[in-house]
Amino acid sequence: MRLLLDTQIVLWALTGSTRLGKAARELIADPANDIHVSTASIWEVAIKHALGRGDMPVGAARIAELCAAAGYRELPVGWSHAVALESLPLLHADPFDRILVAQAQAEPMRLLSRDATVVGYGAMVLAV
Repeated sequence: MRLLLDTQIVLWALTGSTRLGKAARELIADPANDIHVSTASIWEVAIKHALGRGDMPVGAARIAELCAAAGYRELPVGWSHAVALESLPLLHADPFDRILVAQAQAEPMRLLSRDATVVGYGAMVLAV
């Protein structure tokens, strides 16, 4: 299965956080799954870390290094992803979460998220 990780899921997976649930941990560890991280997630970390937000304890360069070391694949933001945003219902105001949903829809792949609002986008989102 092709999986796209929500930004928080990426951070928790890479830092060994206990906030990452068992289901997410198992899906990420399963060698049958291809794990992807969006460029938008690295962008989100860069912005929030630069603002000194406590929920972004490490910077974008370090997260990118850790993603590569973990074997996660980069998913660049493309035109088709931006176009897919137009058809998404306005359930979520966060632009980073919305582009992740659009990417999951356009690729297609499953987005792993614990955000209840993101889960509302439907079957392409796996609530973990």
